[in-house]
Amino acid sequence: MSKRSAPEEDGQPLTKRLRKDETSTPLESTLSYPSTSIPPKISPVPIQQPTSLLTFSYTPSRELVWDDSAMKYYVDPPPGAELSYGYERWVKKPEERGRIDSLLRAWSKARMPGIGLVSWRGVMTKILTAPYEERDSWDLNVMCVNGTLYLEEHSSDARLKEKDDMNPRQRMQTYYGYAFESWCTSSSPDRPESLPGHRAGWGGDVDTNVQWCNVIKTKLGDVRMVIGGEVDCIRGRKDGKHDAFVELKTSLAIRDQRDEARFEKKLLKFYFQSFLLGVPEIIVGFRTPSGRLTTIQTFKTVQLPRLVRGKPGAWDPQLCLDWGRRFLTFLKSTVQTDPNTPEENKRVWRVRFTPGKGVSVRLLDEEGVRDVEGGEERVGFLPNWFWEEEMGRKEGDKEEPRASEQGKRDEAEPPVKLDTTRTQLPLGWTI
Repeated sequence: MSKRSAPEEDGQPLTKRLRKDETSTPLESTLSYPSTSIPPKISPVPIQQPTSLLTFSYTPSRELVWDDSAMKYYVDPPPGAELSYGYERWVKKPEERGRIDSLLRAWSKARMPGIGLVSWRGVMTKILTAPYEERDSWDLNVMCVNGTLYLEEHSSDARLKEKDDMNPRQRMQTYYGYAFESWCTSSSPDRPESLPGHRAGWGGDVDTNVQWCNVIKTKLGDVRMVIGGEVDCIRGRKDGKHDAFVELKTSLAIRDQRDEARFEKKLLKFYFQSFLLGVPEIIVGFRTPSGRLTTIQTFKTVQLPRLVRGKPGAWDPQLCLDWGRRFLTFLKSTVQTDPNTPEENKRVWRVRFTPGKGVSVRLLDEEGVRDVEGGEERVGFLPNWFWEEEMGRKEGDKEEPRASEQGKRDEAEPPVKLDTTRTQLPLGWTI
């Protein structure tokens, strides 16, 4: 791999390369976060409205099926619903590595040229909200195969065990969110569930193995992306459009200004989780500390930035999108490989996010790669079947689309520039 200069923006280098020797492979590359107290001047970042490619479901046995069997419909929850109800019957999916195998199955069915990144929605949410993260550091594994970046969240065995061994209070609070989803969903769009032996309106005992997922394509800056993520439910009957999707959240009832500030900070993650999948509506259930539902409130995704704008410590989605664009540019320049060199395509990189500082990227050695593979049949974190599919693709399939073809697609899917001065907002897509 040839040596590359650090990319620049506004004349400033984005990366700092640290080398052990004179080889062309960096030991580590770094990118600093933008200041949130004195935000830099930024231009609006173009982003395309997500387009749904396909949906799939996970069954209780965690089998992937290409249907909408796990899809639920939104219904109003009963007043004062107890979010601890059914806790003793909760079937909790064990914590596991953040594999993208199911997303790759979907991507393999809906493949198209010119895609620069494939990732779960949760990873992209962490990337975009990172400038405002003050507490939690986290890691990603990254591979670049045939010019496409593949991202998975990296969790050590110790971290997975820690997640599985929650203390009783944490476990119950986690359950409240799942119980709220059950109280708010039904197998019918017209009425709440009425299950024998259960309280009226209960949508069914919680089994976190069961999920309904949507896979979309979108574009941030000049990076075309395929992103997958879980959708909680839809409002009304499914018509294949994003305007029916609903995200469900819970939060402690707001009692004072401190509670209000905490909630407004949480809205940043709520916003990007929904924004990335094209979910226009977020319904929040406010609860007591003991888990009794006090009220629900509906938020339009596009209006969340307005709720915090101008307040002390307010988050700025424009800064997040600009950071996301800069980060993806930096990442690709650091890890890009020669598509015609299989050994380069096998490389695995580790991205470390450190609150208040930024990100670092380093190439994993053989021991690190073996840890990522986890004793499974993989090349890096990609399953063997997908790796063989990639290596078996015709040379012509590896090429980027011709400029004329790309232009036609971009014309058909116009980018949405986020303009904070506008008052009339296209549904779901302008801040």
